[in-house]
Amino acid sequence: MKFFSKDAAPKGEWQLLLVLAAVQFTNILDFVIMMPLGPQLMRVFSISPQEFGLAVSAYTFSAGTTGILGALFLDRFDRKTALLTLYGGFAVGTLLCAVAPTYGFLVAARVVAGAFGGVLGATVLAVVADVIPEARRGAAMGVIMTSFSAASVFGVPLGLYFANLYGWHMPFVLLAVSSAVLFALAYRVLPAMGTHKAHATGENPVRSLLSLLTHPDHLRTLAFMMTMIVAGFSVIPYIAPYMVSTIGFAEEDLPLVYFFGGGATIFTARYIGQLADRHGKLNVFMWIAGLSIIPILFVTNMPNMSLAAVLVVTTLFFILVSGRMTPAMAMVTATVEPRRRGSFMSLNASVQQLSAGIASYGAGLILGEAADGSLTNYGIVGILATAMTVLCIILARKLKFVEGVHIDSHRETVSAEASSPEVVAATIANEEIT
Repeated sequence: MKFFSKDAAPKGEWQLLLVLAAVQFTNILDFVIMMPLGPQLMRVFSISPQEFGLAVSAYTFSAGTTGILGALFLDRFDRKTALLTLYGGFAVGTLLCAVAPTYGFLVAARVVAGAFGGVLGATVLAVVADVIPEARRGAAMGVIMTSFSAASVFGVPLGLYFANLYGWHMPFVLLAVSSAVLFALAYRVLPAMGTHKAHATGENPVRSLLSLLTHPDHLRTLAFMMTMIVAGFSVIPYIAPYMVSTIGFAEEDLPLVYFFGGGATIFTARYIGQLADRHGKLNVFMWIAGLSIIPILFVTNMPNMSLAAVLVVTTLFFILVSGRMTPAMAMVTATVEPRRRGSFMSLNASVQQLSAGIASYGAGLILGEAADGSLTNYGIVGILATAMTVLCIILARKLKFVEGVHIDSHRETVSAEASSPEVVAATIANEEIT
């Protein structure tokens, strides 16, 4: 199976994508590893569940805040310089987590890691959008998105294994060391990417941010992302407690849900990206989003079933719900000019962080607990998630793309956008890579 559905990708693109995916993997794993480490951290620091929740959310709040700040300056720097600076700060924050002697120090370290990690993810996507031509960008986004799956399937179990052997510090030590190695690789592989600055207007950064926030096309894009994130994160955080408390799923079997679900998405994300390049990002997104309604409703109204049947349903849920993100991100990057893409992607990342928090908290307010400990009203959450998915599809059809990008058709060729600044940037960057 080829990575890219049309033209063969240059060797330099493979190297670049693998390094970027690895960077994204460490970034994501740094966040998700905190949750399964909860029991150890609560025991070692003698903290309450609420205090542990603060340690987890410190990363998200910090990432959301700096994402907005990043929108003020990100496009004013060379992409390589920005990515390496952010990744270096992220590595330092992760190392601080590894050596944290107290709870307060750990929370502060999480703030540092989130401050750099939140903008780092947006920068990775901006690099992909700048360097990879439109005809192969869907598949490229699929490669980057596999880092989410890999973090869940391989990173978390491996991190927990070392944490059980050597203590909770060890996963962060390994992440810091891995980040240092990847920093050196990124420095060598990434080309200088400053062509987006050639179209800069010298506009005041605050005015630039306000123009992003008030531009009708950008607002539609942000609303599109908000509805998609809310549709997913209103359901995802409560799958495990619902399955255990309500349908009688054994707690020791929960890792199988994430192993099979995350494992499947490693392969399907890439395939969905190929489909998006072949048949059009918008078309594929609408199909995947529409089909995702089925497992959303089934998961939130799941009856008692066999282990095998549950795994089939949850795996389908992960494939389709996460699969929406691959064509969606390819579309989002095409709705903003290259000169503002980094700033917009940083702003978009902040919107995603905020949307995920609102969705999780809002769904928690809807859910109830019966006398026997089972969760109630999860079906209502599923209906709301379905409604948000439908709204997301409607908004996707209203997105406005930069001139020359044919995102809703299979005719996504380089010649169709040869005169766009986006292609000029991608061509120069590819020549520098090779």
